[in-house]
Amino acid sequence: MMALLFALFTALPQAARATRFEEEKPASASASRAVVLRGRASWYGREHQGHRTSNGERFDRFKYTCAHKTLPFGTKLRVTNPSNGKSVVVRVSDRGPFRHQRILDLSEVAARPLDIVRRGAVSVVAEVVPSDTPLGPTDAPANLAALATDSAVTTLAAVTTLTDVIAGATEATDVVVVPAPIPTFVVQAGTFGDPRNAQNVQAKIQALDEKLTVTIAESTQNGKPYNRVIVGQFTDKAEAEALKLRLKELGIAGLVRQAENL
Repeated sequence: MMALLFALFTALPQAARATRFEEEKPASASASRAVVLRGRASWYGREHQGHRTSNGERFDRFKYTCAHKTLPFGTKLRVTNPSNGKSVVVRVSDRGPFRHQRILDLSEVAARPLDIVRRGAVSVVAEVVPSDTPLGPTDAPANLAALATDSAVTTLAAVTTLTDVIAGATEATDVVVVPAPIPTFVVQAGTFGDPRNAQNVQAKIQALDEKLTVTIAESTQNGKPYNRVIVGQFTDKAEAEALKLRLKELGIAGLVRQAENL
C-alpha cells in the first residue's frame, strides 16, 4: 500500500505537488548593485495580530516583518528613518500598503525605533539586503545622506518591476533608487446597490465625453453588493476636480479620490 501511494504521488505533475509557500524565494541584491526604495512608511499592529498575511503565515506585531506591494516574499530590507538615523531589518511577508502612496507597512516592533508608531508615517530609505542578514535593529548605512537624496545615485524614472531591478535587468549602476509612485486621481461618481443604476450613470457620463474612461468597480461590504462608478485617472488633481464640476452640471455628484485609496 505504501509503495502504491508513493507511486501515485511521484506521478503527479510538479505543479500539482507545489504549495503556495514554495513561492517564497527571498530576493537578494547583487554584490555590485544596491536597490533602494524611498517613500513614506506606515505601520500595523494590535488590530491585525494573528490574522493571515498574504504569504499564509500569522501576523505577529512583535516580529520584524513588513508589507510591500510587489517585492517577493522573504525579501529582506534595511529600513532607515533619515530624520533620526535609526534602522531595522525586516522581511516581506505581506502585501500592501494600498493607501496614501506609502511604500511599506512595518510591524509595530519594527516601526517603533523609526518613530513611525508615534507619527503614523515617516519618510524612509529602504535597501534590499542579502537573505542572510539578521532581522531587527541595525546600524544605519554609512552613505545614508547620499541614499536619502539624489546625490551619488541613479534614479529610475520608470521601472517595469522591482524584481527586474534586483535581478540586474537594468543598465549597470552602483545604486538604483526606485522612487515612490506618482499619485493618480479619479472621480467616484456614485455608489449603487443595483448594478443597473450604476450602468445608467456610466452611460450618461460616456455620452458627455466618449473619450472618458468610465468603469464600474464591484465590491461587497457586510454581504451587500456595491457598484462604484469610477471616472478617469489623472496625475493632476486639478483635472479631476474640473471633471467633478462638469459632472455636477449633469446632476451627478462626484467625489475626487486618490486611485490607490479605492
